[in-house]
Amino acid sequence: MKAKDLENVIDCGDALHLVDEMPERSVQMIVTSPPYYGLRRYSEGAAGEAGEIGREESVTAYLDRLALLFTKLLPKVADDGALWLNMGDVYIGKALQGLPRRLALRLIDAGWILRNDVIWQKPNAMPSSVKDRLTVDHEYLFFFTKSSSYYYDADAIREPHVTFSPESRMKGGRRHFVENRTPEAGKNAGNSNLHTGDWTHAFNPKGRNKRTVWSVPLSKFREAHFAVFPERLIEPCILATSRAGDIVMAPFMGSGTTAVVALKHGRKFYGIELNPEYRRMAERRAAACMETMEAVPSLFEGS
Repeated sequence: MKAKDLENVIDCGDALHLVDEMPERSVQMIVTSPPYYGLRRYSEGAAGEAGEIGREESVTAYLDRLALLFTKLLPKVADDGALWLNMGDVYIGKALQGLPRRLALRLIDAGWILRNDVIWQKPNAMPSSVKDRLTVDHEYLFFFTKSSSYYYDADAIREPHVTFSPESRMKGGRRHFVENRTPEAGKNAGNSNLHTGDWTHAFNPKGRNKRTVWSVPLSKFREAHFAVFPERLIEPCILATSRAGDIVMAPFMGSGTTAVVALKHGRKFYGIELNPEYRRMAERRAAACMETMEAVPSLFEGS
């Protein structure tokens, strides 16, 4: 098998086995959200019982299988590639299990380099009836790289500056930004610990560097009875750590959102999905996206 054989393909089966067939360095990046532990049944019958991640007998066994999968995936990623891993947590009884951080630590041990942990805040999170703890409205999104030298396009995902906007909390606004001066040159002048840089030079005209708290609503897709990966959540991941023409992988393809976002931005996709019904759903979405791209190519970047 060659990397080209993976382009715009969704294979059906157990990711733990199918990744063994992938060529080394065949995908640029991975963006994925593994099944939650013990919360939903994604496959029915013997195949689901035997192969579905999330239905193990213990949290430890669940983490073991995920760690094994991402250890196997490490050599399949380009040397300058990345992994974006979304993980939700679960309660067992009264105890929050801490699954995201526990898995992240295992991936660090496996050789992945953790660059950021992003908080995905859900403004439309489901209400909770609990009375003895806080309502959870966030999940984690971990940004890993394969090596210390990796592809990253900060300009592709910059945010609008806040400093000169109505949202700014800095007193004085523009008066702070005087050529060759900083606020420290005022009341704290003479302190040897203060910097002497010009703050006007710190503001990139394309926007500020993206922060690590992302407020993104949950999404729905009419064919799916479950919440799907929001396009707005994975767009920054794909734009920042892949180039046009690169292959973006999703080892748990689900309804196909990763494929759609990759195509919209001129990338290719490779997916694995255990459930045949979800695989067909994802293939339909990807095909519809490609048809639209052919009909109106100017709507899509990289086309």
